[in-house]
Amino acid sequence: MTVGSTPPKTLYQALFNKRMLICICTGFSSGLPLYLLIQFIPAWLRSFDVDLSTIGLINLVLFPYTWKFIWSPLVDRFVPPFLGRRRGWMLITQLGLLLAIASLALYDPTTNLTKIIWTVAIIAFLSATQDIVIDAARREILPDDELGAGNGFYAQAYRIASFVPGSLGLILVGFYPWSVAHLSIAAFMLVGIVTTLLMSESSKPSEVPHTLKSAVIDPFKEFFDRDGWQSAVWILLFIIFYKLGDSMATALETPFFLDMGFSTVEVGTVAKISKTIGATVGTILGGVVMIKLGINKSLWIFGVFQIVSILGYVALSIVGYNYLMLAVASGFEYFGVGLGSVALIAFMAKSTSRLFTATQFALLSSLAAVPRTFISAGTGYIIEAVGYTQFFLICFACAIPGMLMLFKIAPWNSQKTAVEETIAE
Repeated sequence: MTVGSTPPKTLYQALFNKRMLICICTGFSSGLPLYLLIQFIPAWLRSFDVDLSTIGLINLVLFPYTWKFIWSPLVDRFVPPFLGRRRGWMLITQLGLLLAIASLALYDPTTNLTKIIWTVAIIAFLSATQDIVIDAARREILPDDELGAGNGFYAQAYRIASFVPGSLGLILVGFYPWSVAHLSIAAFMLVGIVTTLLMSESSKPSEVPHTLKSAVIDPFKEFFDRDGWQSAVWILLFIIFYKLGDSMATALETPFFLDMGFSTVEVGTVAKISKTIGATVGTILGGVVMIKLGINKSLWIFGVFQIVSILGYVALSIVGYNYLMLAVASGFEYFGVGLGSVALIAFMAKSTSRLFTATQFALLSSLAAVPRTFISAGTGYIIEAVGYTQFFLICFACAIPGMLMLFKIAPWNSQKTAVEETIAE
C-alpha cells in the first residue's frame, strides 16, 4: 500500500453503512407509487366492472415515466428554498404523493372514473419526478466501489415496495372498504419522507448548472456525440426492446389472475408472495452472478430466462384456477423479471457519463418505461381479441428482437459492451 492511499473496504463496510440504508429506503419510496398504479389500481377498477380496454388505456396516463427526461434538467437547474437541491425536491414530491394517493379514497370508479384518471396522472408525474431526484442523489452518495451494491439494494427495495399495494392493499379490501386500503398505502410514503428529512444533502452548490443550456442541452449533446448518433440510437432502441415482452405480460396480470377465478385475497397472498420471492432471488442472484460474468454474458443469460418465464403465464391461462400453478407461474415470471432488471440497470449505468448522470439516466430510464406505458396500453384490446393464451405467446415473440440486438450491443465474447468501448475511446 502506498503512503496516503486508502485501505480497501471490507465486505461488511461496503454493505452495512448509512448509504446502503438510504438506498433501501429511497428504493421503497420510489417503488410504492409505481406498483400502486400498475397493480392495485387495475384490480380496484376491475372489481367495479371497468372493462379491460379502459384499464389498459389508463396506462397512457403513466406517460411521465417515459418523458421525465424533458423536465429532469429543470430539477437539476432550480433549487427549492429548503433542504437543498436533492432533498428539497424529494420532500416536495413525497408529500404530494402521500396526499394524491390518499385522495383516491374519495372516489368511486362507477361514478368518478374521470377524476380517478386525473389523480393517477398526478401520481405518475410526482412519482417520475421523485425518481429523477432519487436516481441523481443515489449516484452522488455512492462511491464507485459501492455502485453495484447500492443499486442492488435500491432495486430490491423497489420490488419489496410492491408488497404494500399488491399484497397488503389487496388483502385489506377482502375485509374493509377500498378507501381503507388507499389510505393505508398512502401512509407508507412516510418511509421516504422520514428518510429525506434525516439524510444529508448529496448535491454540492458548485454542481448546480448556472444556465439552462448547461442543464438542458449539454447532457443530450454529450450522449449523442460520444460515438455518433447511430450508436446512441442503437442504445436507446435496445433499452426499449430488451424488456418489452415481460412488460407486456405483466401489464394486466392482476386482472388476469382475477379472471382466472382467484380472489383479491388469493392474489394478494399466493401470487404476491411467489412474485416477491421470485424477484428477490432473481435480483440477488443476478447481482452476484454479474460479478463473475460481466454485463455482456449476463444480458444474454438473464434475457433467456426473462423470455422463457413468460411461458409460465401461458401455462396458467390453460390450466386456470390452480393454487400451485399460480405460485409457480408468477414466481418464475418475476424471477426472470428480476434477472433482466439487474442487467438492464447495470447497462444503463454504464451508458451514462458521470458529468450528466441525472439527465442522461432520466433519458434512459424513461425509455425503459416505454413498454410499460404506451405499448402496454393496448394489451387490453389484444387480450379481448385473442384471449389470454395467445396474448402471452405474442408477448414471448415480442421479447425476441431485444435479444437479437445483443449481437450489436453486447457481443457474447467481448469483455466490454459497445457503450464501455465507446467511453474508453
